[in-house]
Amino acid sequence: MSTTRTNRLRRPLLAGATAVAAVAVTVGLMTAAPEQATAATGPTLSLVAATGSVTLTSWKEEPGVYLDLGTYLTAEGRPLELKVTRKSYKDPVTVTQTVFEGGGSKAKTLPLGTVKDFSGLPGFAEITVTDRDGKVVVSRAESFCPNNASGRIRPDAPATSKYPESCPTNPFTLGSVWGVEKGWAANTYGGSYTEPVKLAAGTYTAKVRVAKKYRDLFGIADKPASVKLTVEERSWENGRSAAAGEHAGHGPAHQAPSAHAGHGAGHAPTAAQAGAPQTSGAGPSYNVGHGPLKAAPPALPWALKVQQAGRAGVRAAGDTPGQTDGSRQAPALAPRPARPTGTPSVPNVPKPDLRSLPAYGITISDGGAQDIPGKDYLAFSANVWNAGPAQLVVDGFRSPGKAMMDAYQYFYDAQGKQVGYTPTGTMEWDPRPGHVHWHFTDFASYRLLKADQKEAVRSGKEAFCLANTDAVDYTVKNANWHPNNTDLSTACGQENSISVREVLDVGSGDTYTQDLPGQSFDITDLPNGTYYIQVLANPAKRLKETNLDNNSALRKVVLGGTPGRRTVTVPAHDLVNAN
Repeated sequence: MSTTRTNRLRRPLLAGATAVAAVAVTVGLMTAAPEQATAATGPTLSLVAATGSVTLTSWKEEPGVYLDLGTYLTAEGRPLELKVTRKSYKDPVTVTQTVFEGGGSKAKTLPLGTVKDFSGLPGFAEITVTDRDGKVVVSRAESFCPNNASGRIRPDAPATSKYPESCPTNPFTLGSVWGVEKGWAANTYGGSYTEPVKLAAGTYTAKVRVAKKYRDLFGIADKPASVKLTVEERSWENGRSAAAGEHAGHGPAHQAPSAHAGHGAGHAPTAAQAGAPQTSGAGPSYNVGHGPLKAAPPALPWALKVQQAGRAGVRAAGDTPGQTDGSRQAPALAPRPARPTGTPSVPNVPKPDLRSLPAYGITISDGGAQDIPGKDYLAFSANVWNAGPAQLVVDGFRSPGKAMMDAYQYFYDAQGKQVGYTPTGTMEWDPRPGHVHWHFTDFASYRLLKADQKEAVRSGKEAFCLANTDAVDYTVKNANWHPNNTDLSTACGQENSISVREVLDVGSGDTYTQDLPGQSFDITDLPNGTYYIQVLANPAKRLKETNLDNNSALRKVVLGGTPGRRTVTVPAHDLVNAN
């Protein structure tokens, strides 16, 4: 349980991608095979250093140095693949390893407690930094996301990795897939999710070792990687522009953050958000109001990558759980040039299943940040996701001279052929700073319910530009591990657009942060007590789904305090204790 009170709205801590700047690992970095192997069919894993020396910058305006040491976990023979799931929020997070045998695979359950959440393997990399005199100045353990920035280590390795580009950090994630493709290497650096360390300018020796429990679990040899570390001190005022491309080895990942436009105006991004331009390719303004920021760089569907690479032997209809060969996915995100003709129909083919996650990132604002003093607002983040087995595909078509678009939902058969469509509301242009794109109306609604679950306040926000901001469950059938529209720059159109396509992929969800008056709840005149934030997907039931009975999610909150100094206490939601 947590209690928060703020006099100014604080943007919730929303995590973006854990992937760091991609660095290719060359063949020459390979080390000797581990002394111990998991099995004949298991991956051969090694820890290597991309370089023998790195130079990091200590910025006076920042709390320390981020230890991006260029160490990688390599996989040979077979990929390392892990499925991370929980049955419900009442159950702990568990992990299984996919063991490949011949043309098939089987699941190997790893010990309970191996993982605590979906952000990576905790305590995987043990880092020790010593100074010139051999004195230990840093000793720490960091988590490892196998989906971190990666590159090929062999010229004959698969041209692309089938695994997602990041590990999700939404507190209500349900399932994830982690992996290091065979012949590839994944960076062990945790990016913006690690804490910086204080190091004075000078030279050091950094040693990285895989923790014993993971060496034993995956058969990794006990061969630490050593790197000569040079720390330079600089400031933004003196040499910021010269260091823009080399800031602590992260590019813009840890530069001075700029305030978000629109919804985020006046709220400095978190370390994770500030890292988004480099780690994900998304500038903060792309996802105004949405959060987390883009989870991964735009990527072609895995099946299309396989096809382009000319690889054979990929199953078409019998792909393994959590994977997709693309045959059941809709065509590319380009909207159709003209509105559909013929008779609308809703064929008997797979459809999306929209589900709501409980609200999180819950906090109090006094309205001062939006120049509305004397008001108390309850702000929160909400996510609606698609459990599949089909994408949600909505196209908007504009009649010349009209401000609104007519929206249609499209349906596809197992071969990806369009077999039907039906009208499903409208799209509207939002010209406000930080938006400037087309919103699909009535996608979701938000209500604050009293203790008896009768409505007390309704949010004015019901129109959205859909984006796959969060990987909610990549273990569901037909989940797309490489969604295209992961930020608002990839869809949503422009003011002069004649048509727009918006897509919510299977396994992904769209988080929207309700932090402005009219979106957040006005609680100025509400008495203290117990309430529930309701997130309701498809409120008008205009969208065709496989199930309409799982569209609502409730999150309990307790309001307290006095006018101008209201507080909110957020009890844990089963095992999820995140406000």
